[in-house]
Amino acid sequence: MAPPLLILRGIHLRFGAQPLLDGAELFVSAGERICLVGRNGCGKSTLLKIAAGSVEADDGERFVQPGATLRYLPQEPDLSGFKSTLAAVEDGLAPGDDPHRARTLLENLGLTGAENPAHLSGGEARRAALARALAPSPDILLLDEPTNHLDLPAIEWLEGELKASRSALVLVSHDRRFLENLSRATVWLSDGVTHRLERGFAEFEPWRDDFMESQETERHKLKRKIVAETSWLHKGVTARRKRNMGRLRALITLRKTQSEQHAAPGAVNLDASQADASGKLVCEAKHIGKSYGGPALIDDFSIRIQRGARIGIIGPNGAGKTTLLNMLTGASAPDEGSIRLGHNLAMVSLDQKREQLDGHATLQDALTDGGGQTVAVNGKPRHVVGYMKDFLFLPEQARTPVSVLSGGERGRLMLARALARPSNLLVLDEPTNDLDLETLDLLQEMLSEYAGTVLLVSHDRDFLDRVASSVIAAEGNGKWLEYAGGYSDMMIQRGGAPAAAAAAKPKKAKSRTAETPGKPTGSGSKKLSYKDKYALETLPARMEALHGEIVAYKEKLADGELFGRDPAAFEAAVTGLSEAKAALALAEDQWLEAEMAREASEKV
Repeated sequence: MAPPLLILRGIHLRFGAQPLLDGAELFVSAGERICLVGRNGCGKSTLLKIAAGSVEADDGERFVQPGATLRYLPQEPDLSGFKSTLAAVEDGLAPGDDPHRARTLLENLGLTGAENPAHLSGGEARRAALARALAPSPDILLLDEPTNHLDLPAIEWLEGELKASRSALVLVSHDRRFLENLSRATVWLSDGVTHRLERGFAEFEPWRDDFMESQETERHKLKRKIVAETSWLHKGVTARRKRNMGRLRALITLRKTQSEQHAAPGAVNLDASQADASGKLVCEAKHIGKSYGGPALIDDFSIRIQRGARIGIIGPNGAGKTTLLNMLTGASAPDEGSIRLGHNLAMVSLDQKREQLDGHATLQDALTDGGGQTVAVNGKPRHVVGYMKDFLFLPEQARTPVSVLSGGERGRLMLARALARPSNLLVLDEPTNDLDLETLDLLQEMLSEYAGTVLLVSHDRDFLDRVASSVIAAEGNGKWLEYAGGYSDMMIQRGGAPAAAAAAKPKKAKSRTAETPGKPTGSGSKKLSYKDKYALETLPARMEALHGEIVAYKEKLADGELFGRDPAAFEAAVTGLSEAKAALALAEDQWLEAEMAREASEKV
C-alpha cells in the first residue's frame, strides 16, 4: 500500500478549559474517498483546518508528503484581494494546468467569472471558492460542507466531477446522499477522538450504533465493578491489611477511569408546539402565475393541499421556489389565477438566511423575544435554560450574542424558536443547512409525528425522500408539476435513472411508485378488492384520530409533576403513547398498500 499523502497523529487542541481534539488522527492516501462525520461543534472543521495547515494544533504531528498538492474549501471562504471571480480561480491553477478549466468550473457553478468578490453573496462566494479548490486537480481535496447553497443540478454536477477526479477527498457534509455516493471510508470524530471505518457512509450508522452500545456495556460493567469494590471497602475497612491496599488502589483507578469516560453524547430534543387543527383544506391554487417583468417564474399552476400533507418544493436556484412558497402561504399575491387559504391556519416559518435573528440579541432574548426567562412550549412555560439544553446549548451560552454563534448553532436556534410557537402549518426553507446528521434524524422524526401540514424547500435528496409525501418540481419555462412521493420517486416517474434512484432511497422510506409508471405488475387487470376499498375509506379518519391521541398523551406527559402526583396515570400515558404510535404506523402501512393497489387498478 502506498504511503499516506497526509498524516495527522495525536492531535490535541483546547479552546478554554475543555479539549476539543484529544488525540485525533487522520491518514489520507492517494485516491481515497473519506467522509469526516460527527455532531455540530465536535471539531470537524477545526480538524480540516489543521490538515490544511491554517490552524496549528497544541500538540501532535502533521505530515504532508513532499510534492503533494492540497486544496481546502472552508465554510466561510475569503476571496478579498481579487478583481473578479475568474481571477481568484485562475490564481489557484498550477503551472501546466488547463487555463480554460477556471471558466468552465465557474460556468458549471452558475457564475460568469466577471463578478466582483467584494459584492458576492455568501452562496456565490462559496461557489467561486469551490471552483478555486477544484481547478488545479490537487492530490488532496479538503471540502467543508461543499453542497451548502448549491441547488440540486449543481450538487449532482459536483458529485460527477468528484467521482471523475483523481484527487483524494476528505468531505464534511450534512448531505447523506452526497456522502453515500462518494465516500469509501468514514472517520467519526467523537469526544475529541477519531474512529475509522473502512467502509462508506452508507454503512456507518449501524456500525456507530453497535460501537456506542458496546461502549455503554463497558460503562455498565465498570459501574458494577465499582459498586462491588466499594461494598468490599466499606465492609472490610476496619480489618484491612497491607496486602489489600493493592485492591484499594485498583478501586481508585476504576473510579478515575469512570470519571474520565465521556457519557454518550446528548441528543437534540425536538417537539413542535401544535395549535388547534386547521381546516381540512390548507390551500387551493387555481391557474396561478407570477413574473417580475421577464419570463414567468410560475405559469398556470394549480394544486390543492390538504391538512397533514408534507410537500417538498425543488428546483434550480432562481427557478421561483421561494416565490411559489410565498404565494401558497398568502405572503404574496399571484399575477394571474387565485389562491384560497383554509381557515384556522397558524403558520410558523423557518427562514434559510437566518434573517429573523438579531445578531445583537443574546441567545436567551432570541428564544424569549426579550420576554424574560421562560419559553411557552405547547402552552406551558419552560425555563429558557432547560429549553436551551434540549437543543444542545450550554447554560452559560444564555448571554451569548447571536452574532458569535456558529452556522450549526444558528440552525438549532432557528429550530428552537420555530418549534416553540404553536402551529398547524410549518413552512421550512432549507431547514437542513448547517445541521448535523443526528439533528436531521430527529427533525425528520418530529415532522413524521407533526399533526399539521409541512411545506418544505430543500436541496437535500435524502431528507426529501424521508419526509415528503409529494414534491412540486420546476420543469422549466415557469411550469411546475407535483409528483407523489419523495425525490427518488420523482426521478422514477420522470424516467430518469429509475434503478439508481430506487437503490439510493433510504432503507426506512417506502417508495410509493415501486414499479415503473404505466407498467403495473402481476395481475394488474384485477379490480380493487373490497378490503382495499374499505381501508381507503376508513383509514384516513383512523390515522387522524390516532394523531389526536398521540398529541393528547404528549400533553399529559409534558406535566413534569404527573409522575409524583399519580404514577399509575404516568405509566398509563407512556403505554398509551407507545401503543398509539404503533397503531398509527400500522395504519399508515395498510393505507399505503391500499393506495398502491388503487393506483395499479386505475392504470389498467
